[in-house]
Amino acid sequence: MAAPVLLLLRALRPPVSAASSRFPSLEPVLPPSSCVVSSGWRTPPARTLQLCPALCAGHNKWSKVKHVKGPKDEARGRMFMKFGMMIRIAVKEGGSNPELNLNLAHILEQCRSKNMPKASIDAAIKSAEKAKPASQHMFEARGPGGCLLLVEVLTDNNSRTHQEIKRLLNKNGGMLSDGARHNFQRRGVVVVPGQNITTERALELAIEAGAEDIQETEDEEEKPLLQFLCDVADLNKVRASLKELGMEVLSAGLEFVPRTHAPLDEDHLDAASILIEGLNDCPDVVRVWDNIQAHS
Repeated sequence: MAAPVLLLLRALRPPVSAASSRFPSLEPVLPPSSCVVSSGWRTPPARTLQLCPALCAGHNKWSKVKHVKGPKDEARGRMFMKFGMMIRIAVKEGGSNPELNLNLAHILEQCRSKNMPKASIDAAIKSAEKAKPASQHMFEARGPGGCLLLVEVLTDNNSRTHQEIKRLLNKNGGMLSDGARHNFQRRGVVVVPGQNITTERALELAIEAGAEDIQETEDEEEKPLLQFLCDVADLNKVRASLKELGMEVLSAGLEFVPRTHAPLDEDHLDAASILIEGLNDCPDVVRVWDNIQAHS
C-alpha cells in the first residue's frame, strides 16, 4: 500500500513539486487506519495539506459497495424522494428562497446535478412550504464490525420512527449507540471531477480556493472525484473560488465527515451494506452517514 503524500505550500511562493508518479511513496505521516485528509496550521504563513490516496482506496471500495442496488428507475425515484426531504428540511430552517437560504441553494444544485426534473424540484419546494410540522432527528448507531452511523430522519411521529430505526438496527447487526456523533464533524464539502488532475494541482486548487482538506473518491460509475473540505461558514466562498479557477462544481453542501474510519472485512462490509440499504428504504430516513473504510 502506498503511503500518503505530504506537500508543504507557502503563501506567495510556488508549491513544492510533486514526484513524477501520481502518488509517490514517502514516509508515512498518518496511521493506515485513517482515510481522512488532514491539514494543520503551523507558524503562519505555512500550511500543510495531505492527499492520502492509498488509504482512500478503501473508502473508494466502500463507496462502490454502498451505492443503491436494484433497478435504475427505482433507485432514481428513491434518490429524488430523499432530495425532496432534504428540501423540506432546508425550507423549514431557512425559507423557500434559495437566494436567501444557502443550504437550500446547495441542495438544489445537487438536485440539478443528478438530473432531477425542474418540475419535481419546484413541486418539492411548494410542498415543503405547505407541509405539516415535522421533527428532524439524528440517531446515533453502531453497525457491523464496530462502524459508526448517523441516521438523519424527518418524521411526524417520533415514537414510530424510533421503533422502526431500532428494529432495523437490531435485525441487521446494529444498535443505537450514544456518542457516535462525536466521531463526525460537520463540514462544507465541494465535489468536482477528478479526471486529469494531478496531486500537485489538487493541492494548489485547495490552497487557492481556501479549502482545508482534500479527499479522493469515486461516483457510482467509478469516475474519480475530488472533495474539497472546508469550514461550514466558508462553503459558498470555496465553491465560488473553485468555479473561478475553472473547475466544474458537481455539488456543494454540508456533510458529516468522519474524524476516523473503521476498516471492515468483506463479511462486515456486506452486513453494513445490507443495514444501510435497509435504513435508506425507511420512508422517514433522509440520509445515513458512516465512517466505513473497506480493507484494500
